[in-house]
Amino acid sequence: MMRRDVLAAGVAALGSAAAAPSGEPLRVGIAGLVHGHVSGFLNAASKRDDCRIVALADPASDLRSRYGGKFNVPESAMYASTAEMIDRAKPEVVACFGSTYDHAEAVETCAAKKTPVMMEKPLAVSTEHARRIERAAANSRIPVIVNYETTWYPSHGEIWRLLHDRKAAGEIRRMVVMDGHQGPKEIGVQPEFLNWLSDPVRNGAGALFDFGCYGANLMTWMMDDARPIAVTAVTKQMKPHIYGKVDDDATVLVEYPKAQGVIEASWNWPFSRKDFEVYGESGYAIATGGNNLRVRLGKGNEETRKPEPLPASQSDSISYLISVVRNGHKVSGLSSLANNLIVTEILVAARESARTGKRVELARR
Repeated sequence: MMRRDVLAAGVAALGSAAAAPSGEPLRVGIAGLVHGHVSGFLNAASKRDDCRIVALADPASDLRSRYGGKFNVPESAMYASTAEMIDRAKPEVVACFGSTYDHAEAVETCAAKKTPVMMEKPLAVSTEHARRIERAAANSRIPVIVNYETTWYPSHGEIWRLLHDRKAAGEIRRMVVMDGHQGPKEIGVQPEFLNWLSDPVRNGAGALFDFGCYGANLMTWMMDDARPIAVTAVTKQMKPHIYGKVDDDATVLVEYPKAQGVIEASWNWPFSRKDFEVYGESGYAIATGGNNLRVRLGKGNEETRKPEPLPASQSDSISYLISVVRNGHKVSGLSSLANNLIVTEILVAARESARTGKRVELARR
């Protein structure tokens, strides 16, 4: 298989998932509706026969009504709290679409009820919240999945196969990740989404956390979950009249013993981008989006390659959920808690570096 996060057989998920008939659709509960990605997830789920949204939970009744009406979820399956939703609707897994600040409490609630959980990236707003999630998952032994759009890019799987597994360009020396768009307000995200994205408490920062997490996630993956030596970051407010409380542009240098990474996260790109560049001793691979890949190895010329498709169980977040919850496959690689605890450390160090203007060394464990 071409990726490190190839699913290995593990302990079956605990709770209601263990007793669910394997031929029935996966029962998914939604916790939180303020993250704009919830619309895409619900739309994808509505088109599948192997997944069913059994309930929605959010304190805001208007959001429950809006999404329930759009995706045919009856009012009887809408709840003000995640705990009540789990007790009454009995989902096999909960997908969290609250703010990043909400993740710790959501995981603790799910863990107390032995219900597996998936959340939208990033994991947490702070190391304290990340440790709460880690403790809850360890104590209850539930799977925790962190979902990134870029996890399901065939181009990234191809980079892994070529430059990590095969070491076709020798040792990795440099990684550059560019993520972002024109800005959440500029592209017209939902008001409730913009509200917390521009809040330093609920988001953790601005573009630094919103898009910097992609680079930290990919670099940690390529470095075999090694913690970096140090992080240096500069953040800017290019549009303080729109994003007065958070950064809207961030550049982060991530140092490893024999490599370095540069994260460029911004709400100021002239267009949306998710680009990943990896350079080795004797070649490189550059992905621009999910299926575009340019490679140059050794003395050869640069060539465009069509990435191989990802395995079916790793092709999208819903398929991955099913493989984990129904088939007991272990969460690993880009989606794993181990990776994303390090991602949180990198983001928190970057936030501190930007605040102080100093290079921040990561403490030894």
